[in-house]
Amino acid sequence: MPRMSSSRPYHHGDLRAALLESAERTLREKGAGALSLRELARDTGVSHAAPGRHFKDKQALLDALALDGYERLDRTLTAAATAAAGLPEPAFERHMAALARAYLGFAVENPELLELMFARKHDPGSSDRLAAAVDRSLGSLTRTFAEAQRRGEIVQGDLERLTLVAASSLHGLAALIASYALDADEALAGLDEHVHLLLNGLKPR
Repeated sequence: MPRMSSSRPYHHGDLRAALLESAERTLREKGAGALSLRELARDTGVSHAAPGRHFKDKQALLDALALDGYERLDRTLTAAATAAAGLPEPAFERHMAALARAYLGFAVENPELLELMFARKHDPGSSDRLAAAVDRSLGSLTRTFAEAQRRGEIVQGDLERLTLVAASSLHGLAALIASYALDADEALAGLDEHVHLLLNGLKPR
């Protein structure tokens, strides 16, 4: 049985959750470069060796943070889609606006985490579990477009291309907000019009 320190006990009520909470706080306040397992151990009041039981190194910790972020984003988007589907005569534009509002809300609340999520998504060393979480969360937009195509609400065509256009537009708003080039409240207030323009284009009709 591991020796326990009176100042930094090896065991913790829910050490993994505590480490992730502390890591996300550090990410938000200081950036990913400031993250280290040793500092997290100090912040959570456990021995230096304790975090190694959950994360073998810093990269594993970053993966876990990104995975937690994608799982939260998936729950957020799923809840928005479910609420939109429950409205009378749900229209695609309203459904899309609900997803956009949920995504942008998440981005506004978690800009540093979202940046990490996308960085880890493209890292060749990221875990299979993280890749699956990416597919689940971002796949909600693809599924929305697939259903809209099936119902004849949007043009036929390459589904991945259509999804990419929509996702790029929404993530662009999030990036502008994160860089302080766009006010978050202003973006959210004009989101329905943004989605309308996205779906209908700029060409006069």
